[in-house]
Amino acid sequence: MASMAPMLATAGPPPSGSGWSWEMKFDGQRCVARIASGKVSLLSRNLSPITSTYPEITAALVNASGGRDVVVDGEIVALDAAGRPSFSLLQRRMHTPRPGRRLLTDVPAAFYLFDVLELDGSDVAPLPYLERRELLDTSLTSTGAVQVTPYWPDSSAEPMLELATTFGLEGVVAKRATSRYVRGQRSPAWVKVPLRLSAEVIVCGWTGGPTMVRSLLVGGYRPSGELVYLGEVGTGFTQRHRREIAEQLAAIARPEHPFTTEHSPTRITNVRWVRPVLIGTIEYRELTRRLRHPSWKGLRTDKTPDEVIWPEHDTQP
Repeated sequence: MASMAPMLATAGPPPSGSGWSWEMKFDGQRCVARIASGKVSLLSRNLSPITSTYPEITAALVNASGGRDVVVDGEIVALDAAGRPSFSLLQRRMHTPRPGRRLLTDVPAAFYLFDVLELDGSDVAPLPYLERRELLDTSLTSTGAVQVTPYWPDSSAEPMLELATTFGLEGVVAKRATSRYVRGQRSPAWVKVPLRLSAEVIVCGWTGGPTMVRSLLVGGYRPSGELVYLGEVGTGFTQRHRREIAEQLAAIARPEHPFTTEHSPTRITNVRWVRPVLIGTIEYRELTRRLRHPSWKGLRTDKTPDEVIWPEHDTQP
């Protein structure tokens, strides 16, 4: 059985020239699914089992596969009232291993498929991207909570980014038409082009009371292993989020800040510090010495702190 570790895209400017195919970039939770003999297994980006978290997706995958054994790659999303993927809405599902009927009704999830790794016992990952997409289109049927995403061969960045903007999506991904699927590796053959800068950060402290967060102090690791302070995030929270996060942070409190001394914040009073183990996603305008205009999107459990790397001059980790 081949590895189910997903292939990862490299952030960068939109590529030019021919030989690229384009997809929309959805704001959700990466997932690789195996359907074998009618049984479904869902794994997150870091290969954690999430099958019980999304019962509507597991049921739909059995129908979508039509009885064939397949391994597929895609993004789990939750749609807001306008029909746009919402990560803040999805986190209510991500953190509930066994959702009840009410949550399943209030926050339905969908699995947007964009690749196939195995088909009827054969490893198809070495095939060119366009051949895999054709196999995906002919082997899986869009039904209910499972949707095969569209793709645009030989398009270009401008119309694709315009389309993503029109539908309020996170951005686009360009993929080389001839590229094979490289399990568990980040490859320049896939280039993600976000409309807004988005990245993961490590929660290192908070301001506010013991039961309500006002703002979060966040950081990230340099390649050298130093934990550096990146800034303070005070927007993007609902009142419910502020209460729920405060409860989680109280359980991992520590007396001193966790940053490397020379990279610590100047603000160290009236802050409640925590062990650097929780990861969240933010959006921001740019990174100079500190994050500019950061906004909170939500906590995530599909990554580990050592994956949150912020190179010295990189604004898109």
